[in-house]
Amino acid sequence: MTIDIPGYRPGTYVLDAAHSEVGFEVRHMMISKVRGQFAVKEATIVLPENPLEATVTATADVASIDTGDEGRDAHLRSADFFDAENHPTISFRSTGVREASGGFVVDGDLEIKGVTRPVTFDLELGGFGVDPWGNYKAGATGTTTIDREQFGLTWNAALETGGVLVGKDVKITLDLQGALQA
Repeated sequence: MTIDIPGYRPGTYVLDAAHSEVGFEVRHMMISKVRGQFAVKEATIVLPENPLEATVTATADVASIDTGDEGRDAHLRSADFFDAENHPTISFRSTGVREASGGFVVDGDLEIKGVTRPVTFDLELGGFGVDPWGNYKAGATGTTTIDREQFGLTWNAALETGGVLVGKDVKITLDLQGALQA
């Protein structure tokens, strides 16, 4: 079976950090959403001849968390949440790629706070192209939703009106751009 992806070039693509991030959003007080991001520390995408054999590894720097509020960011770095001192990175390692619903999904292992669990990212292939400096680039976005409590992120506070301060479900968006290595 041949999968035709316009511009697809097999090879190893390494992180373009200026154009990559890990984003997240979670319910706050059950009435709104808080969004934030982590800097991607390193990532490698290996694209073989068969796209279904592709692999991706990515690591995010927990200390880089940015929600737009330094007090909240400090709390998120603390032992109440990510415990950045003892768990400085979040990592993802793919275990498989498959076709689904006219696109692709990437299965893999996500590690947060020392806990590794299987997750599936829906993949949106951004495409391929040459930048103004002659580098061949690939870009993709993966999205998934996790239950943060399954990763040991259990801190919360009950609200007077019922419910809790921080929702359990966290939507994660992994935006990666990489440059093909010679």
